[in-house]
Amino acid sequence: MMPILILAAGAASRMRGTDKLMQDVDSQPLLARQIQIAQAVSTDVRVALPPPPHLRYDLVAQTTAHPVTVKDAAQGMGASLRTIFATLGPQDTHAMLLLGDLPDITENDLRQVQQAIRTHPDALIWRGATEDGRGGHPIIFERTLFPAFAKLLGDDGGRDIVKQAGNKVHLVPLPGTRARLDLDTPEDWAAWRATRHIT
Repeated sequence: MMPILILAAGAASRMRGTDKLMQDVDSQPLLARQIQIAQAVSTDVRVALPPPPHLRYDLVAQTTAHPVTVKDAAQGMGASLRTIFATLGPQDTHAMLLLGDLPDITENDLRQVQQAIRTHPDALIWRGATEDGRGGHPIIFERTLFPAFAKLLGDDGGRDIVKQAGNKVHLVPLPGTRARLDLDTPEDWAAWRATRHIT
């Protein structure tokens, strides 16, 4: 079973005191929703979290997902990627990376990207994209790329790893912009809710 690695260790500082991963989406906290759709695809879901105590641990504890503490989460996304990819073992041939803050991503989107491994087996990276071809999430990495994550520093989100894969990156277009749509500020959330007629 392919592990799904959810990044949820960020401070969400632009939310000005509220936690975007605890925002209500489809009548549940966003992070709970992300875990739910991931668990519909894989029984091995791991969630990168900031050091405890943190409310996100209570949420993850209500699921069968595995919490992974990122001790140096304040250093940025590179720390989260280093830590969570280090949990993978030799039996893991692929791993799917999913951001915790994509409110429109669906279970079917994850399945579509996963199916691309079979249809395009020569790739090393299979990546969700917008309708117009901009790379986003989820992203599946083949195991020969796993060691590169141990070298990430600061807020490096792994862009160099994707870049170095060159023509071995296969993009999977998903509807609209949901492969990239994240909401970083209260204003972003208000605008998004307005489009969904949520009050």
